Amino acid sequence: MRIISFSKKWGKLSTPKFTTFRFPRKDKDWYIREVVQVFYKNRSPQREKLGVAEIIKKESRLGARDDAEAREDGFENCHEMEKWMIKTYGETRTWESINKLTLIWLSREAQDG
Repeated sequence: MRIISFSKKWGKLSTPKFTTFRFPRKDKDWYIREVVQVFYKNRSPQREKLGVAEIIKKESRLGARDDAEAREDGFENCHEMEKWMIKTYGETRTWESINKLTLIWLSREAQDG
């Protein structure tokens, strides 16, 4: 089972269904009905398993996202999302094709707090 990791505990992760944008993988791209483990900071000492989810929809995108998609993904608007993408991935990657994945939780780990 492959891993989808998040560097921030986005509010969307507490909803039954959530979206995320991921660049296509060169080895084996994400696919519909794939079951994945969801982690917070997978490659760090703060690693935390959040649960298991299933990809229920995959849309290939090129270029800008709209404000509604940006809000659904946890940003104030598409400009804030674009700034985050540039800071995280660099200017050139923002013009590459990207997958919009929609996932549903199958199970969630118990969270402290």
